[in-house]
Amino acid sequence: MDWLDNLITTFLDFEAMAQVFPQLIGIGLINTLIISIAATVIGVVLGMVVAIMGISTSRWLRIPARIYTDVFRGLPAILTILLIGQGFARVSQQLFGPSPYPLGILALSLIASAYIGEIFRAGIQSVDRGQLEACRALGMSYGTSMRLVVVPQGVRRVLPALVNQFIAIVKDSSLVYFLGLLVSERELFRVGQDAAVLTGNLSPLVLAGLFYLAITVPLTHLVNYFDNRFRTGRRKPMPPRSGLDEVEEQNPTVALTYGENS
Repeated sequence: MDWLDNLITTFLDFEAMAQVFPQLIGIGLINTLIISIAATVIGVVLGMVVAIMGISTSRWLRIPARIYTDVFRGLPAILTILLIGQGFARVSQQLFGPSPYPLGILALSLIASAYIGEIFRAGIQSVDRGQLEACRALGMSYGTSMRLVVVPQGVRRVLPALVNQFIAIVKDSSLVYFLGLLVSERELFRVGQDAAVLTGNLSPLVLAGLFYLAITVPLTHLVNYFDNRFRTGRRKPMPPRSGLDEVEEQNPTVALTYGENS
């Protein structure tokens, strides 16, 4: 069947995959992870600041946080990347040289921080207000109560959502290639695309897609694990016990007497 042979040749040319495999490992995968991890770390820091501003009682903090979130969540990711990558290119050249790599990380960080800020805000506001009131009753200041009690509980509740956001950043890292990365700075998609253009075959892009799946699929299952763990807690389910066992624990003498009489 010619159509089947054409499909196999187009998408599953193992020779073309073998040729591009070292570049995908040595260049594409490393750069994808660097971009994604750096953008996530910066996004978490900025996102926490945005979240704290968003729940502030001062409108001078709350309104700018709302505007920031609406802007970077509302714009398409590729538009944000191009605006920052081209708009700040001259400043970046003076600081980092001709490479647009840092601007790509900055753009992804700003996008991620808007989403992460909303995630943190929802997590913090989901903590029962009685927690804060109890801390204040113990003489703790508002800032100390938030830092030591409320915020840690809120972050713990949204860990699955944060992992999901990291997955989104890994996929959005493929858009950085629009800035014109250097050969040594190409991420997975750009390496696969360049190889596909040279070979006239889509197999390198299929292999790049498999690398993306190798990163995101385990993280997806990790999200499910965290979600189930936090829903059920760490306590292992106990087998059913009779009421006599509980009585024996409370008062062994009564349980022994009951057993002799029966």
